[in-house]
Amino acid sequence: MSTPLRSAHTSGSSSVRQRVRTDPAYAAFLLMRVGFTVLPIWMGVDKFADGLTDWPEYLAPWIVALLPFSAQTAMHVVGVVEIVAGVAVAIKPRYAAYVVAAWLAGIIFNLLTYSGFYDVALRDFGLLLAALTLARLAAAYDPAWFGNASGASAR
Repeated sequence: MSTPLRSAHTSGSSSVRQRVRTDPAYAAFLLMRVGFTVLPIWMGVDKFADGLTDWPEYLAPWIVALLPFSAQTAMHVVGVVEIVAGVAVAIKPRYAAYVVAAWLAGIIFNLLTYSGFYDVALRDFGLLLAALTLARLAAAYDPAWFGNASGASAR
């Protein structure tokens, strides 16, 4: 069954710009896709540059105590994961947005176990909701790799 979000795939002659102007849900999907591509990559790269903040300060001490390496090395690993997540959203937001949401849930858990970062945890909860929203929009605008559960082929 077709819904307004599951409109037929636009023809090659239709420009993305026109679709953004005429389909607000598609515009939201595109905006969130770009945001969840650029921002994780930017944050991931900054884990190596420490230009925005001292990233190891955000890692809960109990997590640092469990690590076989330094908090800075942990942030480098985090940076690589964030870069990969951003690239994955660019390639396939239908699936990658759930990975980003899970990653944000882990960050929130870390921050809630470390007093003084509750405001950042709340912000990241908003980002988690946005990532889940992107995933739902992507279900309409990003074709599945293997078709959908109803047996209809991907657009």
